[in-house]
Amino acid sequence: MIDYQNRTASRGTASPLAAELSSVVKRFTNAKGEVFTAVNGLDLRIRRGEVVAFLGPNGAGKTTSIDMLLGLTRPDEGEVRLFGVSPEQAVRAGRVAAVLQSGGLLPDLTVEATVHMLASLHPGADPERCMARANITELRARRVAACSGGEQQRLRFALALLSRPDFLVLDEPTAGMDVVARRDFWAAVREDAARGMTVMFATHYMEEADQFADRVVMINKGAVVADGSASSIRAATSGRTVSAVLSPYEAGLVSRTPGVRSSAVRGERTYFTCTDSDALLRVLVGETQARDIEVAPRSLEEAFMAITENAGRVENAANAQKENV
Repeated sequence: MIDYQNRTASRGTASPLAAELSSVVKRFTNAKGEVFTAVNGLDLRIRRGEVVAFLGPNGAGKTTSIDMLLGLTRPDEGEVRLFGVSPEQAVRAGRVAAVLQSGGLLPDLTVEATVHMLASLHPGADPERCMARANITELRARRVAACSGGEQQRLRFALALLSRPDFLVLDEPTAGMDVVARRDFWAAVREDAARGMTVMFATHYMEEADQFADRVVMINKGAVVADGSASSIRAATSGRTVSAVLSPYEAGLVSRTPGVRSSAVRGERTYFTCTDSDALLRVLVGETQARDIEVAPRSLEEAFMAITENAGRVENAANAQKENV
């Protein structure tokens, strides 16, 4: 068992923050020579022992931000610090590890050989324990090339644990895993987080962010657009979801009710996102043949969509205003 708090103290003066990104900007140039901004003034503080979900649509700047945290690229402006030092220093000290979506594995080696080879680079590493933590002990004799995508992710998790990191960065860590493997993976992560390890993870599975994160950070266009607990973010985006079983014709009529923002058909049910659920319910009950009517708070996924869509509308309005000046 790893005592992260005592081990951190033995590594020197403890910064109150695990990670700090201050006014970070990162630009890239495409093949046409056009410069675009991937990360735009990102400010983020992650406290020790937090489990933080890092969410955003494709192209929001998540991967670039993670690369800067890991020292794989440097910001053009601003500063990134991990435990009070540069990412490169923190990585060299073994305080930071990552589970990325792809790469980093030799296909011809066995699982056991891969773990033991990497363990030789970390004095005091316990490869058997790390394989057990990642639930890959039974795969030890299997060649990496013969492992499924989910099994390779579990192998990367075992490798990330070898240095006994204080800060674990996960980029789509459960991609390719089945339901049972995902459950076991998060159980292992939460156990280490409970002992003091800081975890930051990017995921497209909103239920993972809802279930396992102490805090949710949403970014769009390279900047933070929401930051708080999953429940506070849901509460900040007003509205509820009302669903019912009704005909397509009636669904079309109901979708024009004032306060209905959107509608979607999933199976036999139609789901309405609305700002005034009472008005919608009166229409459903009094003017349609709807049955099995349900009202639920907005999900984290719906809040995520609302926040990013609103950020996009604000940006478009600002751009239009600039063009008219």
